[in-house]
Amino acid sequence: MASRSEASLWQGRQENWLVRLFDWKPFLIVMCMLPAVGLLLVFLTYPLGLGIWLAFTDTRIGRAGEFVGLLNYELLETDRIFWMSVGNTILYTVVATIGKFGLGLWLALLLNRHLPFKSFLRAIILVPWIVPTVLSAIAFWWIYDPQFSIVSYVLVDVLGLRETYINFLGDPWNARWSLIAANIWRGIPFVAICLLAGLQTISPSLYEAALLDGATPWQRFRYITFPMLLPILAVVLTFSVLFTFTDFQLVYAITRGGPVNSTHLMATLAFQRAIPGGQLGEGSAIAVAMIPFLVFATIFSYFALARRKWQQGEGND
Repeated sequence: MASRSEASLWQGRQENWLVRLFDWKPFLIVMCMLPAVGLLLVFLTYPLGLGIWLAFTDTRIGRAGEFVGLLNYELLETDRIFWMSVGNTILYTVVATIGKFGLGLWLALLLNRHLPFKSFLRAIILVPWIVPTVLSAIAFWWIYDPQFSIVSYVLVDVLGLRETYINFLGDPWNARWSLIAANIWRGIPFVAICLLAGLQTISPSLYEAALLDGATPWQRFRYITFPMLLPILAVVLTFSVLFTFTDFQLVYAITRGGPVNSTHLMATLAFQRAIPGGQLGEGSAIAVAMIPFLVFATIFSYFALARRKWQQGEGND
């Protein structure tokens, strides 16, 4: 009997200990995060670590490589195509991000008004973003076709502004601007919908008070809309820069880096060298070289938001 009582007492103490443990909020938070952390370790940390390791080897497809230190980066230092891809990536990211934000903000402000069929218009606007990238690429092949381009047809045959059709994808600079235009078209809905959600959180009473004070539309935007949208702007800007800088599908599907490697981004060049070219080490080195740019873009967006908060007196929150 005594042994049974001791066993029951021990079991009760153990159950109470487990109950208290699961009632402890920090432990519960850690337990809830463990599955997500495990998935990140498997699908993010391991590939990233492997990529960094391969960047310092001469690994090729079908052959295990050896550690070569910084040799891959020394080769990239004198690689004209690599530096062209760096310039293309920066140009592509900066111009496309500015275009997406300018047009996306204008569209969000327009949709925030009382318009007929507003819900239908919002659904239509999402189409460029939700359409698969390959289908978008096929559409832009037709738009940019040197013989059957609808843009060239309008400019030459309808408006008479040109004498010859535009070779959108055959000329290096035409191809670069064509890719930027395609990226802007696909990215506008994401920016517009995110900013529209932010606009709808702004109290109408602020605008009513500004109107009573005689504020102009520009003053209402500058002193009410923009400051209230800034937190969302910073987040959307960060994601937009990251998505644009690492863009692969759209560029590779439309031009495959051509003509003559002139439209390669760092992401497409890394794939081209690693998979079709078989040089896994060199391709990984190009991919790893993207990390400092991405870290800089993220830190810049964060500190831009923090600086604005300090200016608004929110630094102690």
